[in-house]
Amino acid sequence: MVCCLNPTCDQPENPEGITYCQSCGTKLIERLRDRYKATHFLGEGGFGRTYRGEDLDRLNAPCVIKQLAAKVQGTWALKKAIELFQQEAQRIQALGENNPHIPTLYAYFEVEEQLYLVQEYIEGQNLLQELQSQGLWNEKQIKHLLLELLPVLQDIHSKQVIHRDIKPENIIRRSRSGGKREFVLIDFGISKQLSATAKVTTQIGTRLGSFGYAPFEQIQAGEAYPASDLFSLGATCFQLLTGVSPHELWLKQGYSWIEKWQSYLKQPLKDSQLKQVLNQCLKEEWQDRYLSAEVALKALNQKTVPPAQSTVVQSVSAQQFPSKSKLIPPSKINTTVIEATKSQTPVKPITPPKTTPKKSGFKLFITLFLFGSFLGMG
Repeated sequence: MVCCLNPTCDQPENPEGITYCQSCGTKLIERLRDRYKATHFLGEGGFGRTYRGEDLDRLNAPCVIKQLAAKVQGTWALKKAIELFQQEAQRIQALGENNPHIPTLYAYFEVEEQLYLVQEYIEGQNLLQELQSQGLWNEKQIKHLLLELLPVLQDIHSKQVIHRDIKPENIIRRSRSGGKREFVLIDFGISKQLSATAKVTTQIGTRLGSFGYAPFEQIQAGEAYPASDLFSLGATCFQLLTGVSPHELWLKQGYSWIEKWQSYLKQPLKDSQLKQVLNQCLKEEWQDRYLSAEVALKALNQKTVPPAQSTVVQSVSAQQFPSKSKLIPPSKINTTVIEATKSQTPVKPITPPKTTPKKSGFKLFITLFLFGSFLGMG
C-alpha cells in the first residue's frame, strides 16, 4: 500500500505498483527523502494529515508521518499554522528524548513545498478506543493513569510547555508484550511555551483545544496555565469513569456539568484522595485548581490521617485493655451486701457508757417482787 500525499485527496490509499493516485490523479511520491514511505492513512485535523509509514533505513520499522495541511484562509493564518507545526517538531524533539511517555522525533523536512515530520509510532490503542472496546474504568485504573501522567505533565511544564489538548484520543497505551505498557501523550500540535508569568495568551483565530476538555480560560480568553492541562486530564478521567463525553455535556450545559460530575458515576468513589484530586482538577476557575501537577501528585499520594480525638481515645483504651485480653462484662450490683473496707490504722472501738440504776429504786423493786411471789405461793 502507498498513500497519495495530496492534502485534498479523498481516498489517499493506493495499491503498490501504480504511478498516479486512483482517486485524484496526483503523481505518487513513493518515498520521502528516499527513506520514509507512507503506507496507511490514519486521519486528519485542523493543521495536517497523519499517515502510518515505514522507515526503510531502519529495516522498515513503523513510524508516523505528519504532513502540514492547514485548512486555513489568509496569510496570517497560514503563517501561524507553519509556526505551530515547526514548534510541534521542536517540542517533540526536546521532550521525547529518553522519555517513554512522549514519542521520539526522527526527522523534520520539506518536500515539494510541503512540510513533514516523522516520529515514533506507538503501537496500541488510544484511551477512547480502549474505553469503547473494554468498558468503563475502575478507580484503580484511574489512579494508575494519574500516577503515571502527572509526573509527565510536571516534566513538560518544567520545560515551559503546556500541552493544551489532553483528551482520551491523545493518550495511547503501548501494547508491549512482556514489558511496561506505558501511557504515551501524543499530539503537541497546539502546545505553547509558557511566558515568564506562567501564562499563555493565544491570538484570536488559533485553535485552542477540544471543547469539553479545554478549560474555561482557554475557550473564553485564549489563556493557558499548568492548571489548564490538569482540567483536561480531569475531564479525561471523568469520561473513562462514566462513559459520558465532556464534549456532549459542554454543548448542552456549558461548564455547569463540572459542579455535579459525581452524579454521573455508576457508584460513588471509595478512594477519598482520588475523589479530592478529580474534584479540584475540575474547578471552573483555574485559581481554584491545583496550580501544578506536582501539588496534585502529592495530594493523590497523601495518606489519610485519623482525627486527633480518635487517636487519643484509642491510646487510652490500649493502656487500660491490652489487645490480647478480653473485656469481661460487669456483674450485677448486690445492694444487700456491703463489704467494709479495712483500715490500715488501728482504731480503738468506742464503748457506749453503761446506765447504772439508782440503788433506792432497785431495793424497792426486789422487796415487792419477793412479797408478790410469797402471796402467790400461799
